[in-house]
Amino acid sequence: MLVLQLIGTIASLYLPSLNADIIDHGIATGDTGYILTTGGWMLAVTLLQILCSIGAVYFGARCAMAFGRDVRAAVFHRVGEFSAREVSTFGAPSLITRSTNDVQQVQIIVVLVCTMLVTAPIMCVGGIVMALREDLGLSWLLLVCVPVLVIAIGLIVARTVPQFRKMQDRIDQVNRVLREQLTGVRVVRAFVREPGETKRFAAANDALTDTALRVGRVQALLFPVVILVLNASSVAVLWFGADRVDLGQMQIGALTAFLNYLLQILMAVMMATFIATLIPRAAVCAERINEVLDTQPSVRPPEHPVRELRGHGELEFRDVEFRYPGAAEPVLHNVSFRARAGQTTAIIGSTGAGKTTLLSLIPRLVDVTAGAVLVDGVDVREAAPELLWERIGLVPQRPYLFTGTVAGNLRYGNPEATDAELWQALEIAQAKDFVTDMPGGLDAPITQGGTNVSGGQRQRLSIARALVRKPEIYLFDDSFSALDLATDARLRAALRPHTGQAAVLVVAQRVSTILDADQIIVLDNGSIVGNGTHHELLDSCPTYREIVQSQLTPEQAA
Repeated sequence: MLVLQLIGTIASLYLPSLNADIIDHGIATGDTGYILTTGGWMLAVTLLQILCSIGAVYFGARCAMAFGRDVRAAVFHRVGEFSAREVSTFGAPSLITRSTNDVQQVQIIVVLVCTMLVTAPIMCVGGIVMALREDLGLSWLLLVCVPVLVIAIGLIVARTVPQFRKMQDRIDQVNRVLREQLTGVRVVRAFVREPGETKRFAAANDALTDTALRVGRVQALLFPVVILVLNASSVAVLWFGADRVDLGQMQIGALTAFLNYLLQILMAVMMATFIATLIPRAAVCAERINEVLDTQPSVRPPEHPVRELRGHGELEFRDVEFRYPGAAEPVLHNVSFRARAGQTTAIIGSTGAGKTTLLSLIPRLVDVTAGAVLVDGVDVREAAPELLWERIGLVPQRPYLFTGTVAGNLRYGNPEATDAELWQALEIAQAKDFVTDMPGGLDAPITQGGTNVSGGQRQRLSIARALVRKPEIYLFDDSFSALDLATDARLRAALRPHTGQAAVLVVAQRVSTILDADQIIVLDNGSIVGNGTHHELLDSCPTYREIVQSQLTPEQAA
């Protein structure tokens, strides 16, 4: 690529000299043969210059596209390593902007650098040498025109730098507002908040537009300034060069060549400064990308991971504490219990008690800040991540389905699962009937997030996805809340024989869901205030008794 650009630039610099020779030695003397011969040579040099330019642009573009691909892959890989803590710190809209718009801005600069910026200094230095070769008497014009153009464009560039940083932040804000409105469109409509949300989006959109307009107004000065300098320089060359031609100190061909070289020098400077106007925004984008790449995940794989777990999914929480950075109080503290294989352990408590956080510690969505979580006697922080995750089937509090088909979503749990295994999982999850009724059955389409099925259907498909995995540990994070009581009861009854050899942890809000659990953990303000069966806790735990009384009649509780 660099060789092609060098050859193409040398060819461009050679053309004005050949043109001067045609004027001085062909046209002036009436030598038609010399004109044809030199003209043919000019055509050959021009063809070489065109081919080299095309080749340089082709390879430069491929290089830039590969760079953009690699940067996007690196950002995607790093974000994939983030725990919930890092994702919440950056925010999903910002991470999307950084991996798309920011990478694109940097990629544009790489394209321009590979195709234009490398050529500019060669053209500028070569043009100066060739112009001085034609005539030293006009060289002072170079010392005036080039600095004037550089200073004028430099002042324009300096004014755009802070505005570009604002622009990227405001793109984040537009993405954030739009993402919230699309995700919460049902809430917006239910509370008739369309006018308010329209105003909120308009405010974010107007802020971005105002910033872009300020940048545009400053950049609009660029080309008028460049054209003014180019035209003024051309006039100056013709004005002062004409006197030198009249005095016999310079030939007309040399004057024409000098003018062409001056324009090439100024065009090279203009190319460089044009790219310089885009560099500030790309630099801001590069900083934002580097922030993501330089952020070390708080949940990191062990240096010497344990690659074998001996057991059948026994869980132990040992004096566990979890505290968010800078928080005055921990979310969980002094949490200790065991969940054995073949048993169901339920976790219940008031909103904000730390139930979901406790469950998130097992697959290392976040890591404990004190104590330890053990699977089959091995600290989860010391186990190989893939080994840990393949033993866990997680059904999150907010079930999420991916764009594709029912079968494609279920096979997230096990890519090798057969159709028979998928139907079995659907039957256990009480989802077989509605999937059968869907056009295509297992091949029925699922939209992003599963918005074309109801909340209860999403939950049942998420449960089926975990069942297809056949893990040794099942984590149900309030996964039955969208089900009616009859479906809930049938599902739990069907689950019991299928999960009989696994450790099952169930976070629940409804007491009816966990009445038959082997042990019930009662959380309050991040600590365990009760541990036992339903009847044991009725006698020994006031917090549990209060929860039961608020949901069940005395007959149901008994």
